[in-house]
This record gives sequence, C-alpha cells and structure tokens, in this order.
Amino acid sequence: MKMKKIFVTLLILLFVLVLVLVVRTVTYKFGKVEMNVSDKELVNTAPSEQAIRHFVGGIRIPTISNEFYNETNFKPFDEFMKYLADSYPEVYRVMDVDTINKYGLVFHWKGKKSKLNPILFLSHYDVVPVAGYDPSAMTPSDTIFQLNDKPLPSIQAYAEKWDYPPFSGAVANGRIYGRGTLDMKCMLFSLMEGARNLINEGFQPERDIWFAFGHDEEVSGRQGALKIANYFKEKGLHFDAVYDEGGIIAAPGSAMEAIQEPLALVGVGEKGFLTLRFTVRGIGGHSSMPPAKSSLIYAAEIIEKLNSNQFPAQIISPIAKFFDNVGGYMGFLSRMAIANQWLLEPLLLNTMEKSPASNALVRTTTAVTMAKGSDAPNVLASEAEVTVNFRILPGDSVAGVMEHVQKICEGYDVSIDVISQREPSGISPENVRGFQIIKEELAEIYPAAIVTSYITIGGTDSYKYQIVSDDIYRFLPICLNQYEQRTIHNENEYISLENFGKIQWYFREVMRNY
Repeated sequence: MKMKKIFVTLLILLFVLVLVLVVRTVTYKFGKVEMNVSDKELVNTAPSEQAIRHFVGGIRIPTISNEFYNETNFKPFDEFMKYLADSYPEVYRVMDVDTINKYGLVFHWKGKKSKLNPILFLSHYDVVPVAGYDPSAMTPSDTIFQLNDKPLPSIQAYAEKWDYPPFSGAVANGRIYGRGTLDMKCMLFSLMEGARNLINEGFQPERDIWFAFGHDEEVSGRQGALKIANYFKEKGLHFDAVYDEGGIIAAPGSAMEAIQEPLALVGVGEKGFLTLRFTVRGIGGHSSMPPAKSSLIYAAEIIEKLNSNQFPAQIISPIAKFFDNVGGYMGFLSRMAIANQWLLEPLLLNTMEKSPASNALVRTTTAVTMAKGSDAPNVLASEAEVTVNFRILPGDSVAGVMEHVQKICEGYDVSIDVISQREPSGISPENVRGFQIIKEELAEIYPAAIVTSYITIGGTDSYKYQIVSDDIYRFLPICLNQYEQRTIHNENEYISLENFGKIQWYFREVMRNY
C-alpha cells in the first residue's frame, strides 16, 4: 500500500512538472518579427551602373596583404588609394581625409551638431591571396561586364574553380566576381557610394560621421586599425556607435534548418583567441630501436587529452537573447528547452554541440591545427611540436585557457610558447540607438528578417576600437546561402548585384537617419 502511494505521488509530481514545462513554453515571450508591408511599397535598392563600375575597378586592384608586413607589395595599395580619390571627388571635397601609417584611410564628415558623439564606419581594403594565381598576369580581356542580360563573351574558367578570374571584377549572371567582393570591399564601396549620393543631395549629417579603412585586417590589423584607433583616442573621440563586418543575413534554412526566414546575425561581441606551440620532449634515435613512448607519442597523448577535455558549454547573454529571438520559429520541443532552461539547459546545450557552427557559440573551442615530428621516416625525433588554436568565448580568458592547458600537460616534459593571443571582446548593448537603427533600416529591405544578437566567431578590426566606443556592431546586410558563405576566403568569391545594391541603400540610410 505504501509503495502504491509513493507511485501515485510520483505520477502526480511528474504530471505537475510536465504541466509547468508546457505552461512556461506556451506563455514564454519569444521575439517576433512584426511585418506590415501591405500598405508600403518596398524601396528600390538596385545599384546604378556607375556604382557597379566603381566597385569593379576596385576589385581589379589586387591589394593582397602579407603576414610579413615588410614583404607586402604596396604598389596596388598606392593604386587603390588614387583610384578612390579619382572615383569619389565629391567625398574628398566635402570630407577631411587623412592617412595613418601611410595606407590607413580616415574620412571625417562634419555634422551640424559637434556636441553630439560621432559615429564610425569601418572597412578594410586588403584581401587574402588566391593560391596559384598571379594578378599581374591579368589582361584587359579578362574583364567582363554584363548588364541587362547582354550576351557574354566566351572565357575560360580559372583552374575550373572560379567562374571568372579572381581579380577580373567580372559582372555576369547577376553577380560581381572577384576576391574582395564579399570580404570586404563591398562595404567600403557601399559607404563611399552612400556618402557620394547624400552629398549630391545636399545632405549634411546631424552628428559627425567618420570612416576608417584599414589595409592589413587579414593579417592582424596592427599596422592599420590599431594605429587608427590610437589616433582617434589621442584626439579624444568617443563614438556613439561603431559599425564593422562580422555578421550577415543567413538565408532561410542556412543557419538553422528550422528557421525558414532570413536570420540577421548582429555581432555584439567577438571571441578572443590563443595560439600555443607545444614542444614535447622524449627519447630520439633510430626507428629500428623505438622506446615504449617517443616524443610524438607523448604529443599524441596531449592532443587526445586536449580534445577529450573540452571547455564546458555555457549560454552567455547574447546567445540567450539569440534563443529568445529565434525560439518562436522552432519546434515545440526546442521552444520548451529554451523556455525551461532552469531544467532543460543541458538538453539545449547538447543540441548546440552537435554542429560545429553552433558549438562554437557556446564554448571556448580547441583546434589542433599543426603537428611535426622528425624530417625522415626512419628517425625518432627527440622533440615533437604541436600547434593548437583556442577561440575564447566572452566570459572566459587567456589566463583561464593557459591554466587549463598547464593542468593537462602535468607529468610531461613539455614547454609551451604563445604564438598569438587576444582576450574576448566586451558585449555591446542592444537597448541603444546604435542597435535599434539596424532593425529600423533592415525592416525596409528585409521585412521578414529576424534580427538577433550574436557572437562573431572570427576576429575583426572592430575589437581594436573598444578604446573609443562601448557600442560596436558587427554586421553586413548581405543575405548569403551556405554556398556563398563558403566562398569567403575561398574559390569563386562573388556578390550578387541585389546584395550589393541593398548594402549601399542600407549604409546610406543609416548615415541619413542615425
């Protein structure tokens, strides 16, 4: 009889628990996009032929940065700077233009009210190289320009990986092809076009507007953005908002299969990083007389321990808001997990851990990227090297990662050298004008988009501007599917004419309406 009472009590408790979970799920206030476009005509964002030609000309200049700064070929950078001045005389006439460290470009557009804090737009004009391609070998015949469905001249695809040569700036199939079309000359030229159009309208902003264009973002930004940020600090500037790359509009289903609406991911923070080289020592010699464990075996053990002992998954504030914003578009079980994190957070984290992209949003990640033993097949190296890259979630720290690593390496004869490091960024607020205007302008061109905070996984120049602003937003209003996202730093990089037009419209209106 006693057991029966216990069983009934447990059933009642289970029923109450399920009821609580369901009620909390049904009543949870998920974000919802309010679409009201029935009485409003969508704005025309088609780019002009002049804007396209300006952009194409910039893509044709191969401003390739070099990890070894002094070995950079700066001739294209000189050409690019002259090209900008020739293409946008109105901007150079109205704005004060300065150069920092010779190639960092700074533009200052004075507003009507100097007491208002200014806003800052960032971009960079260096690009990553294209393997095996010599941009100096490009001939004028490589350039293709097709508008209004005109027939295309025939051209041989570059190594069957690019539809058109990487620095041709070819315009075809409703796209502009070339290295830098997505990363990041599209933002730079959109800002210049937007400013030119506003100037031609006779517009003057209420507050000061600044542009800062770095020239070595792809190789750390130490000679460009870092020096520009220090220049701003020395001038005593504090920006109301800073805008940079680092988030996109993920096409329906491309970020999360359940989300069949455009997902605008606004980076309100970014992960830090720590790259370490482990030098593991053991017994070397001839491979015919191997010890029980060589240096490479010890290194493999350390790799296995690093891989098995991942940092704990956690939901930090921007990702919690991300769940709130997207949860209403997900299935009932997912909504239940989000609405009842007090109980179901482990289930939610387990779901995030299944995909590399979502896993990176909830933990400091560990990536073993390089390993080296001996230089000969019959030699046991006395030392083995392993390189590991950690991407640090805001809330964790470089010191915390080092402590984790040192604990794993206890008992091994190993030295650890820091190759590069940077703490995670701060988290920018959402209840401010700098974030709200993103939502306002996006509603005009992507009325169905879900706008949500997000953590930028990669590094951007914007981190360096924390010394002059607390409100930094990493976002480019460009809608990309999974294939297009993979072309960044990869083969066949291109931007659609539709995307290029919308970026221009967006930045022009942010400048107009901030």
